[in-house]
Amino acid sequence: MRIALYQPDIAGNVGAILRTAACLGLGVDLIEPMGFAWSDKALARSGMDYVGSVNVVRHADWDSFVAQVSGRIVLLTTKGAVRLHDAKFRADDILLMGSEGAGVPDEVHARSDVRVVIPMRAGMRSLNISVSAGIVAAEALRQTGGWPA
Repeated sequence: MRIALYQPDIAGNVGAILRTAACLGLGVDLIEPMGFAWSDKALARSGMDYVGSVNVVRHADWDSFVAQVSGRIVLLTTKGAVRLHDAKFRADDILLMGSEGAGVPDEVHARSDVRVVIPMRAGMRSLNISVSAGIVAAEALRQTGGWPA
């Protein structure tokens, strides 16, 4: 199972997701362009000290990412079709999240195999992307028996 981030904007959120992925044994795909520089200095500044413990793959764009996908793309979206507790996950799923500011374009929605929404109270806009990644990864790992030993 992997977490994929489509054109992430905020380095701190990526850092939090990398930490979650490292602790849970998940890989991370970063689909460029990103809203921040990917450098040793930027990584240190944004708390990405766990980057060495994660299988991170950077992709130049959406097309290069899709070309290497082998499992299902499960899009986490506020416009999801399946509520999280009804979603059925597989061990080779890629949990995809859009950029913090713009989400994902229609072509990404269309290419996704499953679209999942985290149920929230009425009137709430969305959860932080790193919180959403943790919530959905936990449920997906629970269902697939993928928690670290």
